[in-house]
Amino acid sequence: MNCWKIAIFSAALAVVAIAPSAALTQTSFRTYQCADGTQFIAGFFQYDPRAHLQLDGKAVTLDKRVALSGSRYSGKGVTLRITKAGVTTLKHAKRPITRCEQT
Repeated sequence: MNCWKIAIFSAALAVVAIAPSAALTQTSFRTYQCADGTQFIAGFFQYDPRAHLQLDGKAVTLDKRVALSGSRYSGKGVTLRITKAGVTTLKHAKRPITRCEQT
C-alpha cells in the first residue's frame, strides 16, 4: 500500500515540475496573406521579444524595435509592423510596403 502512495506522490511531483516549463514555452503562430501575394507565418514566443518568420521559404528572425503605436520588428531587410488596431504591414526584398491580413 505504501508503494502506491509513493507512486502517486512521484507522479504528482512530475506534473508540478512539468507545468511551469510548459508555461514558459507558450507560443503564438499567425499565418498572413498580403495584398502583393506574399504569404508568411510569424511565431511569437512568450519570453522572446523577437518575431520569427517563415518568409519566402526561409526562416528570418526580426528584432523588436521602438514603435510609437503597436509593434515593429526588423532585420535582414524585412520590416513587420502590427498596429494596436491590428493593421499589419510587411516590407521586404526591395518591394513596396504591403498590407497583410491574418488568415
